[in-house]
Amino acid sequence: MTAHLLNINQQVHPYQLKRILLIEDHDVNRMLLSDYLGYCGYNVRSLSNGTALFSTIENFQPDLMLLDLKLPDVDGYWLIEQIQQHPYLPKIPIIVVSAFAFKADQERAISLGARRYLVKPINLTALMMTIQEELACRCI
Repeated sequence: MTAHLLNINQQVHPYQLKRILLIEDHDVNRMLLSDYLGYCGYNVRSLSNGTALFSTIENFQPDLMLLDLKLPDVDGYWLIEQIQQHPYLPKIPIIVVSAFAFKADQERAISLGARRYLVKPINLTALMMTIQEELACRCI
């Protein structure tokens, strides 16, 4: 019976079981994005800094990460570099969501391993399309 119910839920909400790790230091942005993604059917875990990133990745096992580059305790570019050095972590798509709007910032993040780069303030429709595209790419 449980397997049957789970199968029905997956059909109704195909992204319900997808896990997104949100790393955003701005409280209001983190709360709004987390709530919106949860409303859209994603399982969201959020962090306000990079301190617990690797233990959270290990425990939560996200399907995708949304990463702000300007964090209070660590440089977001450095985090992307560290993620890429782990054997299994580079497979997790990273979408940068940052106020850094210069092309050089975008190119640097992508060259370090980020899959996509969205400039704040973000368009929620564009964010959802980007997330869905990245998750679809990961399943292939």
